[in-house]
Amino acid sequence: MPGTALPILHLPLSLTPHPFMGLGKFIASRIYQKRAQKSHLAAHPSWSRLDESRYCPRCGEEEETFSHATLRCQSTSYHREYLLQGLCSVGPDSPLWTDKDLLLALATFIRATGANYLPDILPFLPPSLASMVFPSSLASHPLALFSSSPLCAI
Repeated sequence: MPGTALPILHLPLSLTPHPFMGLGKFIASRIYQKRAQKSHLAAHPSWSRLDESRYCPRCGEEEETFSHATLRCQSTSYHREYLLQGLCSVGPDSPLWTDKDLLLALATFIRATGANYLPDILPFLPPSLASMVFPSSLASHPLALFSSSPLCAI
């Protein structure tokens, strides 16, 4: 109706960054892009790939979304079974986003599988996992901070 004001939504705002932002810039940006659905995954829309298939280039079974690439793609099943045991959701309410060990496991999974990497970037990756997953100040001794983590055996 003309002249009717729209209701103002009062949503709680948080100035606290997501815990994954404490990971190294490379991995944190990959996670952020996947959550925003603006990554290099085939099913995420892009102005430069309007005519390309949205199906997973690794398995071809379904559209390559964040949940497919992380939870269901058969080509990454080995890494998923080892690193992401019990993870069943990547949705906003998933414990993944608040659990330090799960976030480290996701970061390791992304690094190990190359999910959401541009094909051109693969030859130029940093030499160590620590230099990609942890902030540069922690890269020299990253696992010492998480000695109780099951990821220390990796």
